[in-house]
Amino acid sequence: MTAEKRGAAVPLLQAKNHAEPSVFQPENMLREARRQKNVPFGTVPPVCVLDPDGDIVRAIGPGHRNPFWACYHTDMQNVEFAGETFGIVGCAVGAPFAVLVAEQMFASGCRFLISLTSSGQIAPAGPPPYFILIDRALRDEGTSLHYLPPDAFADADPLLVGRIAAGLAAHQPPVRQGATWTTDAPFRETEAAIEAARQHGVLAVEMEAAALYAFAKARDKPVICFAHVTNQMARIDGDFEKGEANGARDGLDLIAAAARAWRMVP
Repeated sequence: MTAEKRGAAVPLLQAKNHAEPSVFQPENMLREARRQKNVPFGTVPPVCVLDPDGDIVRAIGPGHRNPFWACYHTDMQNVEFAGETFGIVGCAVGAPFAVLVAEQMFASGCRFLISLTSSGQIAPAGPPPYFILIDRALRDEGTSLHYLPPDAFADADPLLVGRIAAGLAAHQPPVRQGATWTTDAPFRETEAAIEAARQHGVLAVEMEAAALYAFAKARDKPVICFAHVTNQMARIDGDFEKGEANGARDGLDLIAAAARAWRMVP
């Protein structure tokens, strides 16, 4: 069998009419979740946050649970910080989980979604930890293919990136801007795969951004993803250090600055 025929038989690439609406809608699932869980109807904060590592959620502690979040799989914590209120969901790791939650956030009243995910360094840009404003993500995962036709990258909305970048121009520590590689299989980051990502101009590797940006474009929703470069894939001793409180304070500072930038009139 030729490579072309093998590729044509891959189910992930079949039966994808991207303009066709889904039979399974997040609003309908949330309706049933509210009924079964006795969750009152209400809205989540307009700014919502995905915290895949859960560092921010653990730092703020229990007692801030959003009473209107009806998701079957997660809890949402309401957080007030630097004059902003966020609805934060922790530990939604990986492209499918992140988009599953993102769909429900926007169906529940979210108007702007920020993802802040731990990332591995691909191209050296200083010693970790540091932040990257992701402007595009290499699509080495499966979820994005359900939202957009195949392509190498999923791009963030350039106007939104420009607004957020302008709002972070004086941010400390400085925030870099660039591309990441989104993978579904972190323990298959081989030397060949890393070099291929490097040849695409990628700065770091993470697990959510490509899918979130594909969802954002397909659904016309404002989403911004940040990479918190915290490690060199455990190839050195003492890796994965994120700073004070596992980076929670720096992360909240960044999220608040991004939220303020989003609120600015373009």
